[in-house]
Amino acid sequence: KNQNILLLSYSTYNQFWKEANSTINDLLVQEIPAEPLKPEKDRLTVFQKLATLYIKYVQIFRKLESSYDQVVHPQKRRILRQVLDGTMGRLLEVKDEMVNLEFSEFHYFDDILSDLKLTPNDIEIPIPKYFLHERKKVLQEREQVLGKILAKMGPTVKDSDREAKKMSLEEAIRLVQIHERARQGRLRAKFMREIRLEEEREKLAAQRGAPTLDPDVAATRIQKIWKGFIQRKVTRREREEEMVFIGMGNFQYFFTYVGRGVQGQPQVDRRITQEENEVEYQQALVTIKEKIRQVEGPDIKETMQDQIRQWFIECRDATGKFPDYPDEEDGGSSLLFKEKTPEEATELKEKEEEKGKKKGKKGKKSGKKSGKKKKGKNSKLISSPSQEEEPGWKMQESKFLPAVSEAHNNYESVWRNRDEAANFQQKHDGVLIKEDKRVEVESEIRIQVDELMREELNNLKMALDRDKGKKGKKGKKSGKKKGKKSGKKGKKGKKDKDLTADRTIESLYEEMVQQGVLVKCPQVSKYAPPTHARAHRHTQTDTD
Repeated sequence: KNQNILLLSYSTYNQFWKEANSTINDLLVQEIPAEPLKPEKDRLTVFQKLATLYIKYVQIFRKLESSYDQVVHPQKRRILRQVLDGTMGRLLEVKDEMVNLEFSEFHYFDDILSDLKLTPNDIEIPIPKYFLHERKKVLQEREQVLGKILAKMGPTVKDSDREAKKMSLEEAIRLVQIHERARQGRLRAKFMREIRLEEEREKLAAQRGAPTLDPDVAATRIQKIWKGFIQRKVTRREREEEMVFIGMGNFQYFFTYVGRGVQGQPQVDRRITQEENEVEYQQALVTIKEKIRQVEGPDIKETMQDQIRQWFIECRDATGKFPDYPDEEDGGSSLLFKEKTPEEATELKEKEEEKGKKKGKKGKKSGKKSGKKKKGKNSKLISSPSQEEEPGWKMQESKFLPAVSEAHNNYESVWRNRDEAANFQQKHDGVLIKEDKRVEVESEIRIQVDELMREELNNLKMALDRDKGKKGKKGKKSGKKKGKKSGKKGKKGKKDKDLTADRTIESLYEEMVQQGVLVKCPQVSKYAPPTHARAHRHTQTDTD
């Protein structure tokens, strides 16, 4: 039964998250339009718009806060925290807009609540529970430090200066008498009320006469009615539990009646499970990253080196020289294989076009340039009226909507349609950890590869310069030889050092035999046929 309760709670809070994201999707379409909106001039319309946004963000906040408090999946909690913080920030921004518009911190949403069929309790903003639960240790440490400081300081001056209010003996006796008389009066009133009720009961009994019903029969009737009531209640509860178990019942009934006996305990158990899952998640981050580095690291390193070497060759074939390696501050080799966004591509095209225009303008006369400048000024003057902003109200740019949009997109791409039927305990997802840690390992390996490839590129450049220098010297020498009728031969290059100068041929030969380089071959007659041919010949003569 406890497992069923946990399963239902997980699905319930996941449903809250899903509903909140669907509402966020509608609000993002409204708040981030494709085209900029025109300024609004009607103040009442602006307030209605802001109030509607405020109420919807409050509803989103309430659902996300309850989901974040009870969801135990560590990776889901991170996305929930991001969207929850963004929603709280956006809620404060909308509230600030309303205050600036109405010049008041108190607003009335009666008409909007009636249109949305909500009550004032639905827009109450609860204090997020993680403010206390996630900062419990910090708050306890603060209290301990404060207690130590107060203990060292001792009683303050104000406390020592306080004196008890002095009272005379007569005033004290009078105060005690007042309270004692009041106590006796209450007891007397209670006693008189009991006497009066007893007299009324006696009068009613005298009017009715002696009871005619047997006490055993009366007790049996009472037991019958009570047992029937209890059994119907138990049967109704069991029926609801069965319907909920097969997915056809009302979850709200289940939590209000079945979970009433353990109210508050499932929430505490889930918070304990959150801590356990978080510890396992942190351990998995380390182990999975180390495993990726050991298993996939060498292949990643080799692939990067091959790609960079290919880039060296392509640049040398295109320009005739090796390129300059990007600096580590600029990103190193990651800039070479980074996919450019459409905006970056358009910027590059514009820069190239500007360079071409500048080259074309250099050959023109100064008179034409001045004429163009005048035309440019006139065009600016003509276009200035259209650029003036229209009067009215505009929503200020939000600092929290990008975070909300990012978390929403993450939910839509990863968690919305993810199958978690096998993850009953809501542990971490190893596949997602691998995807994230693979990127980290690649960035770490790329730094090492960049250092190696910089050295390799420097060696290639030095070798290329050396080859060019040798070719230049040979060309000069050949020209001098052709001009002279009788020229001396140029100096020969230095010979490599002989490593076997102090060794005899016999010792070298002996060493090669010992190492198995030289092997004695079997002696075979020059004209002797193969063994299988001779065997065939002998068998043929025997048959003849």
